[in-house]
This record gives sequence, structure tokens and C-alpha cells, in this order.
Amino acid sequence: MNWKPYAAAMAAEVAPLGSRWRAPLAALPRHLFVPCWWVNEYDEWCRRAGANDEEYWAAAAYGDNSLVTRVGAAHADHARAGARPVGRPTSSATLPSLLVRMFQHARLDDDDTLLDVGTGSGYGTALACMRLGHDQVTSVDVDSYLTEAAGCRLAEVGLRPQLHTLDASGALPGVYDRIVATVGIRPVPTSWLTALKPGGRLVTTIAGTTLIITAEKQPDGTARGRVEWDRAGFMSARHGPDYHALPDNLATIARTQDGEFVTAGRYPVVDVEQAWDLSSMLGIEVPGIVYGYEEEGAQRTTWLAHPDGSWARATSHDDGTPLVHQSGPRHLWDDLDKIRSYWLHHGELPVRGAHVLITEDGHTKLARGQWRATL
Repeated sequence: MNWKPYAAAMAAEVAPLGSRWRAPLAALPRHLFVPCWWVNEYDEWCRRAGANDEEYWAAAAYGDNSLVTRVGAAHADHARAGARPVGRPTSSATLPSLLVRMFQHARLDDDDTLLDVGTGSGYGTALACMRLGHDQVTSVDVDSYLTEAAGCRLAEVGLRPQLHTLDASGALPGVYDRIVATVGIRPVPTSWLTALKPGGRLVTTIAGTTLIITAEKQPDGTARGRVEWDRAGFMSARHGPDYHALPDNLATIARTQDGEFVTAGRYPVVDVEQAWDLSSMLGIEVPGIVYGYEEEGAQRTTWLAHPDGSWARATSHDDGTPLVHQSGPRHLWDDLDKIRSYWLHHGELPVRGAHVLITEDGHTKLARGQWRATL
């Protein structure tokens, strides 16, 4: 494949002239890091192999988009043709513009050492190596296949950072000037503070939200920063082969059954997962919710389900008053409506722009005005 024109075009789209990231983007063959991937077609995951269609491969690899490489425990590299895995995405090659933005939030200096949390395909690690030099970059992932495959692909383009297979919520293999995570976490692990040099800076997202945290390590061992106004969505950090599933059939129950509590809703049905500020605020207050949304003609339905067995469903016709079904120990739609009421009364939600304090004993505290939350 003559990949260089594609990479140059992507670099021009992602990074303006004068950006230090433009040359690395143009110099890296991204397609080598994503030989196979999954696409979702009609609610089914289907495998794509780049070697089968180089033109399609180039368009996918050099578009500014994320490519899902693992669903549940099924990595696209290993799957047979025609496979249809079931589950949630568990690894991907992050869209290049988002990688650049996360690194920009880190405020990298030429001499910085970097811990890249979430090796994934290895492409983000490669970008960091091109910017800093591979001897200044360490990357970790919980999946041994991902670190092994990334190591081979990085070596193919002449890059040899340190790669480790480990759970990033535990002990880390060194100390660093910068930590950048392309997985969501909650709360910030205490090991990250241990691994961050005094004055060092970390960048991550809160699991289940689109909230980016930046924080700098203080002389007292804590880290202080803010929730950025920018947004980013990453898969939550895994501690094993897959995420914990909802209780059996809970998603189906949420979509189809009558609830113990049936009421008229106060606000219109909304696709919560795509309403990023709303879902992020709900993710802070009620972590772990899985969302669904469906439209059929004039009917709109949203459902929510939680690992504790709670679920809610709201359905409306022609944007009328929704009918809400809820069951379980928590009334999820009531929690959502409280947040929407706060928004209407205050003009915005408090979490973006909030101050962040990460304590040595494992708490991540958020504050803005009178609002407080502890993760």
C-alpha cells in the first residue's frame, strides 16, 4: 500500500501547520497497527481484514476515527471470517485527533518521560515515541496479546518503548513526568500518584463519562487540577479479559417488561448516552449504568440498567409525555430527572470545570461552587 499520501492527508486534517504532532502523524503507517477490526452492522459485530481490500483498509485506517479491535474477549486478529462476537468493545485504535488532544493536555516537554496507560493497538504509543523518543516512553496494558502485538508492530517501524502487561490500578514499573491514560478510570489509582514525579502531570478520563481530568502532583503527595471543558470518551479500564456483565437478561427485561413503578415522566425522552453532559453527570452519581435507545416511527424509547438489578424505561409517542417503568433498588429515571431539574434551575451542570483533588488514600474529589462529589 502507498500509505504516505493517506497519512499526510490525515495529518493535515488533524494537526494545523506548526503543530509538533503533524510530522509524527504523517510519518506513521497507521494501517500496520490495525490489520483487522470490527464494525457494527445492524447491531451485529462483523470482522474486517485490511489485506482483503487495501483501498477500504486505507480509508478506514487513515480516517480520523476509532477502530474497534476487540469485542468481549474476541480480538479481530484471531477471529475467523464470519464471526459474530457478542458483547461490548474492549479495545480499539483511538481516533488520531483524540490522541493528539490527550497528549496536548499533558503539556509534554522534550525531556519528559511518559507512561502511556492503555497500549491498545500501539498507535498512540508510536505517536508518543515519535514526539519524545522511544527511550522516554513506557506503555502498559492488561492484555498480554495487545502488548505483544503492539511490540512487534512498533519494532516494524523502528520504535522500541518499554511495554508491560499489567493491571494499571496496581503497582507501576517506574516514575514519570507525565501519565496519559486512554482508558477511563474511577477513581485515580493511588499507584499513579506514586509513579508521578513531583510537579508531574496526569491526564485521564473518568470511567463511564466523557470527563477529562488533568492534575499536577503537589509537594504534599496529592494531585490537584480540574475537569477540563474538553470532552473525550474511552472504554473503561479492564482488570481482566472482559467487563462484568449485567445480571442475566436485565437488558431484555428493561426493554420489554412492566416495571414495579409506573409513572408519567416530567421531561421528554432523550438518548442519554449521546447527551454527553447529562450521561457524564449521571455517571458520576450512579456509576455503571448501561444505556439503550430506540426509535420506531413516532415512538422513542430509552432504557437504563444497572448491575445492582435496577432498570428503567421511558417511552413517548410524537414527543408527548413519556410513560416511565422502573424496578429494582434504585429508581434510575428519577435520578436522571433530578439532574435534568438541576440543569434547568442552574443553567448548566456543575461537573465540567470542577476543581479536582486526588488524595494519597485513593479518593478523587470534585468540587465546583456548592457542589461536591467523591469518587
